[in-house]
Amino acid sequence: MPHKYYHGKTGIIFNVTKSSVGVIINKVVGNRYIEKRVNLRVEHVKHSACRQEFLNRVKTNAAKKREAKANGEYVNLKRAAAKPRDARVVAASENVPQTLAPVAYETFI
Repeated sequence: MPHKYYHGKTGIIFNVTKSSVGVIINKVVGNRYIEKRVNLRVEHVKHSACRQEFLNRVKTNAAKKREAKANGEYVNLKRAAAKPRDARVVAASENVPQTLAPVAYETFI
C-alpha cells in the first residue's frame, strides 16, 4: 500500500509492468510542487471519476447539438454556476424571537 499521504490522490501513469504501475503525483513541499514517482500495485489504483463525468458530458452535449441543429435552434451548452436562492419573508408573529444568554460557569470543588 502507498503511504497515507498518497491515498485519494490523482496522478498520471508513466510506467506499466505485469503487477504494478508507476504513477507521477505532484506533492506540495513548502512553497513548491515536487513531482513524486510512486510504484503501486494494480489493486490500489482506480480510474478517476472526473474523467468519466467529462466524457459523459461531451457525449450528451454532442447529442443536444445534433438535435438543435436538426430543429434549427440554438442550445446553450455552457455550464452555469448555481443561482442565488429565492428571497423569503420570516414572520415574527409565528416565530417568537429567542433571547440567547451564556450558560453560567459552575465551579466544582
